[in-house]
Amino acid sequence: MPTWTDQDKIYINALYKVPGVGAQKLRLLLAHFSSPRAAWIADRADLLRSDIGEKVADAIAQKRLTLDPDAAWRDLAHEEIRLVTREEEFYPPLLREIPSPPEILYMKGQAPLMDRPFLAIVGSRRMTAYGKQACYRLSYDLARVGVTIVSGMALGIDAIAHRGALDASGTTIAIMGTSVDDAHIVPRANFTLSRAIIKSGTLISDYPLVTSASEGTFPARNRIMAGMVSGVIVVEAAEGSGSLITTTLALEYNRDVFAVPGSIFSPQSAGTNALIKSGAKMVTCAADIIEELHIEQRKRAQKTRAVIPATPEEEKIFALLKSIPEPCHIDKITRHTKLETHVSSATLSLMEMKGLVKNMGGDHYVCI
Repeated sequence: MPTWTDQDKIYINALYKVPGVGAQKLRLLLAHFSSPRAAWIADRADLLRSDIGEKVADAIAQKRLTLDPDAAWRDLAHEEIRLVTREEEFYPPLLREIPSPPEILYMKGQAPLMDRPFLAIVGSRRMTAYGKQACYRLSYDLARVGVTIVSGMALGIDAIAHRGALDASGTTIAIMGTSVDDAHIVPRANFTLSRAIIKSGTLISDYPLVTSASEGTFPARNRIMAGMVSGVIVVEAAEGSGSLITTTLALEYNRDVFAVPGSIFSPQSAGTNALIKSGAKMVTCAADIIEELHIEQRKRAQKTRAVIPATPEEEKIFALLKSIPEPCHIDKITRHTKLETHVSSATLSLMEMKGLVKNMGGDHYVCI
């Protein structure tokens, strides 16, 4: 594969902004012409000789009338987005192995750490309290040992997977079904989450600037996610869930598929339980995945923290939460510990600041 310069990338980006020019057409153009610039300025007859077809050739000629490649490149720089081609070191190595991989990726945030294992965590947007707790714990524990958590930044399980990794001071990558410029981040409810991700992780898309979400953009997102990881973990998924598309692709790419078992009475666990019945590896804790994939746990710079409650109130709350497998509401904590309401509330707030407990939403707490 050739090594493209920044000058080449200016025209690669311009070509990729032409309607109809996806990975396949871009490959044909780059193989036929001496440079990306030559492809951009070529006449219609020469474009047709690259086998891209009349419709795309006409689209390139039309786009040249309105698009300034240098201005489009400056727009990327303004958004602090880098264009990464398939031969570059920051292109995920496993993604190169899938059939017809993306020719380019747009990345915003930190350069991915390619010496770490990548695992995807996916699941329902309509998660249960159980799914939320299971997802957070798996993401947190895997990130703590150096695994990069990959997900799609959707509402529900995706967002919790990213948050768990961030809370563990780990790295996480969000694969977007839109472009990664600020104006097109969706859902908007996760915009703040996207800001947190780019501080230590990466937003990735193969869509050029100013691409909105549509029904057709998300299958490509799932394809990238399944292709770049060693395995996919499904936390909760109803029958027919979109998360199962990612697992199907993962199996096609010979990736491992893991599933978290759930209640037989929960519709949100129907898909995951079916995956286990059909051969997916059952997961009950991060150690199951670490052992299965032979992941070498990275030594963390900080020493493992000994969890020692500092006060009798903290000790009562900590003991209660350790004994309960699901998130516990503050009213229940107050009732069982026999603490005054204001005391339990203040103690829980202090314990959360110390990193001893986590509010899973709605004043439901778990131990970390």
